[in-house]
Amino acid sequence: MTNHFQNRSWLKEIDYTPKEMEYLIDFAAHLKALKHAHIPHPYLQGKNIALLFEKTSTRTRSAFTVASIDLGAHPEFLGKNDIQFGKKESTADTAKVLGRMFDGIEYRGFAQQTVEDLAKYSGVPVWNGLTDEWHPTQMIADFLTLKEQFGHLKGLTLTYLGDGRSNMGNSLLVTAAMLGVNIHIGAPKSLWPAQNVIDIAQKYADAAGSEVLLTEDAKTAANGADALYTDVWISMGEKIDVAARIIALKPYQINADLVAATGKADTIIMHCLPAYHDHQTEVGKQLGEEFGMDALEITDDVFNSDKSVVFDEAENRMHAIKAIMAATLGDLFIPDSLFD
Repeated sequence: MTNHFQNRSWLKEIDYTPKEMEYLIDFAAHLKALKHAHIPHPYLQGKNIALLFEKTSTRTRSAFTVASIDLGAHPEFLGKNDIQFGKKESTADTAKVLGRMFDGIEYRGFAQQTVEDLAKYSGVPVWNGLTDEWHPTQMIADFLTLKEQFGHLKGLTLTYLGDGRSNMGNSLLVTAAMLGVNIHIGAPKSLWPAQNVIDIAQKYADAAGSEVLLTEDAKTAANGADALYTDVWISMGEKIDVAARIIALKPYQINADLVAATGKADTIIMHCLPAYHDHQTEVGKQLGEEFGMDALEITDDVFNSDKSVVFDEAENRMHAIKAIMAATLGDLFIPDSLFD
């Protein structure tokens, strides 16, 4: 039996080819259909999965846990108080120990180097649940959501508004370009992705025949968008001047005017969550009252509109993660010839 993906890690999007990404998106759709039809798919029966979380999470932890169990594996959660990379034990030593006990490792935290070292030294597949640079499991979920809505990916236009130099900005820019999706980033120039990330995206876009557009004008970015996407304006653990950030990003809030600026009637609304679309959270209330805003990165009417697919997108985290784990650890028949 052959499996093109067997024992490979999932650390960042550019480690995979566009064809491989497309396969994982379609495989996630297949696993979602099985789940909804209550058809068992225990491809990882008897496996043990370590879930390492330096950063807290709702969707990533829930998705990896349920995906592991659905696949027949046992997930073991290790939080920031259980693992201390570089404090009491080196990442390399931790990786070597975990690799002898677990069949696969998920890591969600800060440094990309940590997840790269886990993969280098553990000897088992390692999956990046988020680092400061990349968010690759989110990408399979996001582009699965787009494909569900439109039936295809190539030729669509995705607009991301907000902090473009975040892990989400980086990942969406590069992944869209890889998959032939036109990608628009609307952000202040100081918050654009790093030039090397833009260069990577442009290279893929040139090969796929798609467009990369970075602009400081929110309405220019929104024009022609099939999907408007945003994320929180301040990333977890980020130490910045909050007032300066909010003032800088206020023009990029997704609201009814910006939706109208797409010029399209069927534009969908995406957000990787959590979202400060009202004052129903402590942070949303505090910042909203301080800056005189009913919502931050997205208004409540847009977030809860019939064009919003944010909860489909959230569910798809689980199906995407399941596809990645099953493909890389599941002894499946996925021949190399599919990717020639």
